[in-house]
Amino acid sequence: MPGTTTKERIGRVGQRRQVVIPKEILESLNMREGDLVAVAQRGDSVVIKRKTLVDPDDVLTPAEGALVKKAEREMKQGKYVTLAQLHHDLARKSSQRRRKTA
Repeated sequence: MPGTTTKERIGRVGQRRQVVIPKEILESLNMREGDLVAVAQRGDSVVIKRKTLVDPDDVLTPAEGALVKKAEREMKQGKYVTLAQLHHDLARKSSQRRRKTA
């Protein structure tokens, strides 16, 4: 449950400044080995937060997000084209653009 406080646990700082997060806390936060964390000092306390890194180039614009949602709705309705059909249609459109008309 987010926001729920867990009973305080005692840990130890290891030789390489490593701190073990108790299993119950790790599981309640849905974290696992290899996850990234942000560490901050607040007075005489250390705060550790789960962190997700996002590449700004991977973030969709509102218009792109709307297109993705529309595509998801259409796929759920059974409206889709195969990848082969998409390639065929794109190739056809590009060849039509190359033709010159008098």
